Amino acid sequence: MDSTTTCATGRWARFSELINNAWHEHALQLFMVIVLAHWAEHLAQAMQIYVLGWNIPDSRGILGLWFPWLLKSELLHYGYALVMLAVIWSLRTGFKGRSHTWWMIAFWIQFWHHVEHAILQYQAVSGSNLFGSPVPTSLVQLWVPRVELHLFYNSVVFLPMVVAMYYHMFPSAEDESQHGCSCAWSPRTAVAESEVAAS
Repeated sequence: MDSTTTCATGRWARFSELINNAWHEHALQLFMVIVLAHWAEHLAQAMQIYVLGWNIPDSRGILGLWFPWLLKSELLHYGYALVMLAVIWSLRTGFKGRSHTWWMIAFWIQFWHHVEHAILQYQAVSGSNLFGSPVPTSLVQLWVPRVELHLFYNSVVFLPMVVAMYYHMFPSAEDESQHGCSCAWSPRTAVAESEVAAS
């Protein structure tokens, strides 16, 4: 391993340590803003279809109304799925105990979601769609329409993340003793110190 690789590895190790300890709370907040913005796009698209009665090609969420190519870009969707996967993986060591278990459930579901997008991206690049479809098609899309499928995928990734966040913010005493961040609300140590000070 050359010195450049060693230096890059050392920088990544320091950055990983920071985002899973001192910066964990802020990293999670930033990540949640991005995740919720993505959710808003999918919910807006579903509302356009099911509430407003728009045709599916015209239902492009919020940004897609101004930038239609966003909805049609398989590369953009694959890139987002890959970034989600990388961030969930990068923030995993900040979670302990039950919160870590739920965070990793979200990771593995997102891994499959990323595989589905990789299949779509391959078809877009190669120009050869699977199953004789006129458009790129993922595996589960054979049974579930794309709009509903992506709502489902985003739900089943988001829900275990929410459970993980709950257990991370309100940890058991054992899990909290392993925390290296400030994410816990009303940490038990702070409560114990205030009780001692009050007595």
